[in-house]
Amino acid sequence: MKNRKTIIIFGILLILIIVGGYFGIKYVRKQEENELTEYTPEQEITEEQARQTIVSLYFVESETGELCPEARLVDIKDLMNLPYDKLMELLIAGPKNDKYKKVIPENTKLLKTYTEGDCLVLDVTNDILKYNKEDKNAKENIINSIVNTMTELTEINKVKFLVDGKPNEELKDTYTRKI
Repeated sequence: MKNRKTIIIFGILLILIIVGGYFGIKYVRKQEENELTEYTPEQEITEEQARQTIVSLYFVESETGELCPEARLVDIKDLMNLPYDKLMELLIAGPKNDKYKKVIPENTKLLKTYTEGDCLVLDVTNDILKYNKEDKNAKENIINSIVNTMTELTEINKVKFLVDGKPNEELKDTYTRKI
């Protein structure tokens, strides 16, 4: 009688193991099929979209007065040819988002850009000095807006300013990124 009970229990366990193994293998195969299905995008990426990249431009937030990044889509060709010129052009033009305000004074123009190692030299017109002198953060916001934007590029760690081709007492330092 004991042997018969043992055989029945062993038989039931064997059947449970076989049935459980069958469903376990079926589950694993189903998971593998789900992983191998190809993703089909809802919309094809156009050639124009493939040529764009996102850059961060820094502007002052209107409410808080803090410097904040604004993401902007830019054609990669513009950045490949003259990256510093393009970024300065976008900063001078100002933000697209209404919650940010323009930092660089009106009529400021970029005359020339070049690098000295990891330092970017920006030669701008003297209009950059026509900021609101009563606002204690105005000068710092201009500098940090430009420096933070330019140092997003991996090869730039510092920025130096020239005004109309010459060093200027107001912008005499070499500036590094301030977060």
